[in-house]
Amino acid sequence: MGFTIGGIREMRSGSRRRGRAAEGTAVAEYTGLWGWAVAPGARASDGACSCGDSVCAAPGAHPLDFAQEVPAGATFSIAANAWAEVPGASMLLPVGRSFDVLDVAEAAGRRALVRMERMGLPLGPVTVTPAGRTQFFVAPGAAAGLPGLLYRMGWDDADLDLRALGPGSYITAPPSDLGGLGPVRWLRPPVPDTAVAPPQARLLLGTLAYICHRW
Repeated sequence: MGFTIGGIREMRSGSRRRGRAAEGTAVAEYTGLWGWAVAPGARASDGACSCGDSVCAAPGAHPLDFAQEVPAGATFSIAANAWAEVPGASMLLPVGRSFDVLDVAEAAGRRALVRMERMGLPLGPVTVTPAGRTQFFVAPGAAAGLPGLLYRMGWDDADLDLRALGPGSYITAPPSDLGGLGPVRWLRPPVPDTAVAPPQARLLLGTLAYICHRW
C-alpha cells in the first residue's frame, strides 16, 4: 500500500527499500526507546499534498486519515512492520501526551538554548524546522497553562513570537521532511531522562520570553 501525488507514486527510486528500513528503525526508536507514539503523516511535493486534497490546509504536515499510529512502546518488529504499510509517510509525533511544545523563531530559540545550557537549566529535546522554528519539548500541560504563566511572569502584554502546542497538535519528527521544505533536525536529541520526563515549561519560559522580547 502507498499513496500518490497526482497519480505518481511518491517513492520509486532504487534506494527506497533502504529508506524504508531506516524510517522503520527511527519509528522503533521513538516508540520503543523514548515511549512516544508515531503517526504516519502526509508528504508534500511542489506544494501538493499526498493526501490528494487540492486545497489541503497543511500540505505535508498532517496525519494520514487512513493510517493508524504506531503506539508508544511498540517493539522494533511491530514498528518496522507497521511502517512498511505506509511507504513514503512522514513521521509525526502527537503532542499533549508525553510532552507539549514551546515553539519560537529559530534565531531566538538557538540563542535561548545556549543561554539555558550555560545556566544549567533542565532541558528536554529540542528540534529545528526548515520553516525557521525551534521547538522545545516540555511537560504536558504547557499549552493550557501558558497564558497564566506569562501573566505571573509579567510577559502577558508583551509582543512575543512564542506559542505552545498541546493536545490535538502534531509535530514532524526528525529526519522527516516538513511540508516539502526539507528535514526537521535535532538541536538537542532526546536522552532517556528528559524524553520520559521533560522539564516543566515554567523553568524555561523566563529565558525564552526574554530572548523573544529582545529579538
